[in-house]
Amino acid sequence: MTGPLPSPSSRMAASSPVRTLLLWCPDWPTDAVAAELGLAPDAPLALIDRGEVFACSAAARAEGVRRGLRVREAQSRCTGLLVLPYDPVLDHRVFEPVVAAVEQIVPGVQLSRPGTCVMRARGPSRYYGGERQAAEALLHTLGSVGVAGAQVGIADGPFAAEQAAKLHSPAEENIRIVPAGSSPEFLAPFGVELLARPELAALLRRLGIHTLGSFARLDEMQVRDRFGPDGVLAHRLASGFDPSDVDARVPPADHSSVVEFEPPLDRVDQVAFAFRTAAEEFVARLQASSLVATAIRIEVSTENGDSRSRTWLHPRFFTAGDVLDRVRWQVQGAGIAESGLNSAIAKLRVEPESVDPAGNHEAGLYGGATDERIHSGLSRVQSMVGHTGVLTARIAGGRQPSDRRILVPWGDLPPGGEASVRASQGLPWPGRVPGPPPATVFPERRRVLVSGAGGADVAVDDRGELSAVPVSFAEPGGKPGAVSAWAGPWPVTERWWDAGGRRLNRFQLVDESGGAWLLVLDDSGWWAEARYD
Repeated sequence: MTGPLPSPSSRMAASSPVRTLLLWCPDWPTDAVAAELGLAPDAPLALIDRGEVFACSAAARAEGVRRGLRVREAQSRCTGLLVLPYDPVLDHRVFEPVVAAVEQIVPGVQLSRPGTCVMRARGPSRYYGGERQAAEALLHTLGSVGVAGAQVGIADGPFAAEQAAKLHSPAEENIRIVPAGSSPEFLAPFGVELLARPELAALLRRLGIHTLGSFARLDEMQVRDRFGPDGVLAHRLASGFDPSDVDARVPPADHSSVVEFEPPLDRVDQVAFAFRTAAEEFVARLQASSLVATAIRIEVSTENGDSRSRTWLHPRFFTAGDVLDRVRWQVQGAGIAESGLNSAIAKLRVEPESVDPAGNHEAGLYGGATDERIHSGLSRVQSMVGHTGVLTARIAGGRQPSDRRILVPWGDLPPGGEASVRASQGLPWPGRVPGPPPATVFPERRRVLVSGAGGADVAVDDRGELSAVPVSFAEPGGKPGAVSAWAGPWPVTERWWDAGGRRLNRFQLVDESGGAWLLVLDDSGWWAEARYD
């Protein structure tokens, strides 16, 4: 298709797109994790979501790692790759101070996603004397809060502004301005994949339409008849007539409590006593807003500059006493904390990470429910024996029965969150034990003795063949007895490409008393992993 792009006057959209300024922080998910964990900026890092690479650092991309790769393939391309689960909560939390800093100089900020925020360009450009001056002020503000390498795009509408921000490499100028009215020409060379509609993009390519400019030249009424309302929206985006506006967020109220200790304190009881009033005020501010905190974040800073933080969850909601308990648990432990602090505490900060309307937690008409009494009792026991003294069991995915059981402190989420546990349960896990599962899974596997006729050793070769038929079995601490029945072997090979991988064979065996066992044979011998009671 040839011909000039349609002019604004020929479009059905009568109003002009909003002049938009978009701020983009490349590699934000990996940068946020690196800042949180204190990793080196040049560390090869990949964040995994549902078994695939969700985001990777520049160092990892230099080794061939790309978004969408399976974990195994990413590790084969970069042997030193650091693999961590993607945590959207951390992503948002670390970006919140950045957005707050931007709102100090430019009001009306819309958070598109962590690492990207949008604002109208008209007000800042008038205040700072031009669009470029406004963009430079934003970049200077981000530099003051430790965010380097950010890029700014200014164009007609958020869609064109985002493409402008992402167009150039970090080595080039980090501000790109598309003149007003020039968005159609600017977008024309881009591929239809930028519309973020895979099915529409595939269909357009089959029709010979590969660029946004070619798509924009189609008649809008024909697009509506062929692709429907969503196709019309995509057509307007490709034409540079973005109908979306900036939906500025309302800055959240600050319910955090901060206490600075002068001189710094090095005793747990001193810290808890000094923070008692702040904990009561923290809960009172939430109650004044008709809120309760179901998750809090405690940040501890020491006099030598170290800072460690942790998120604590509660099965119901936090009271002032619960907050003090979590402060005490975090500060005590090895030296001054399980978080690795090794000097006196200079500052303590507590902020709500998850809040809920207080009405959802009011007592019933006839008092609290049974589960509420259970929550209260377990929380009380936990306050006496410590955070890890009360554990709950969760079922996760895995090949071994012992892998499927994870124990987490009462009130905490499993590692990676509930979503990761549910996702792991749904994975195929080739080689896992078929149902019904054994009733008793030993915390640590136990040594057993399995032998053939005449006391011959029973082994399995590389072809899965047994060296002898099992005829004698001795359970842990017991005397050898006859084998009534057995089945196997079922081989399991884990991480065959890694020196730390393992190969084992499973067996099911019934002894002469009728007891059924799940056994494992590996290079070190026979082990009892579980029992079918």
